[in-house]
Amino acid sequence: MKLRAENLAVSFHGPNGDLLPALGPISFTVADDQFVCLLGPSGCGKSTLIRVLAGLLQPSTGAAFCDEEVIKRPLTGSAIVFQDTNLMPWRTVLDNIALPLEIAGMSRSERYSTVRKLLPQLNLEDFERAYPAELSGGMAQRVALGRVIVQAPQVWLLDEPFAALDALTRETLSLELLRLRRRARQTIILVTHDINEAVLLADRVIVMSRRPGRLVADVEIDLPRPRSAEMIYQRDFLQLTKKIRDLIEEQRA
Repeated sequence: MKLRAENLAVSFHGPNGDLLPALGPISFTVADDQFVCLLGPSGCGKSTLIRVLAGLLQPSTGAAFCDEEVIKRPLTGSAIVFQDTNLMPWRTVLDNIALPLEIAGMSRSERYSTVRKLLPQLNLEDFERAYPAELSGGMAQRVALGRVIVQAPQVWLLDEPFAALDALTRETLSLELLRLRRRARQTIILVTHDINEAVLLADRVIVMSRRPGRLVADVEIDLPRPRSAEMIYQRDFLQLTKKIRDLIEEQRA
């Protein structure tokens, strides 16, 4: 599925009733099966943009499109993951991942069979009966990813899903995301503050300005795939991270 923003802008009403520009105008296109990361200063509207693309928020001006149709409601065929995993504490790992299938009307035996086939991919096969309170942060995020994967969405919208994790767990889950994507390609937009993560994962990195966020640069990441953690020490990788870091630093000046 192709996503497109055309002169898209969002403003909110402030405490005094004044309009506060939060995003844009911004225009860009994400091709079918492309992995794009959004980077920019805090508060520049990255999360707002994700919500518009998901159909959870309508823009003040301009429009967002999916396959050339204006997005006016929650986007069919998409799934969104936030920094907060939003797991239901009273449901086991198995039942949390199976929730979308339950909502879709799939029988208990069928949805459990489907999820159990997925659990080894997430390294959760020994935790299907565990509850969220018994999981580490990384495991909880794998459950949240599993809940997305089981829906087989064509579009993934990821709003800093690994931000609260330690560096090693974050790297592990980033590589896991790459591995899962190789099994079935999707259109993915990931919001992150981690430049290394963006370069390791993405086909393109969109750098945004300070609020209201506008497009500063659209950087092609022409590193070969499949990618690995060892790539972060290579010259081409370092050149790309420096280029993007310099672009972001210019917005902080």
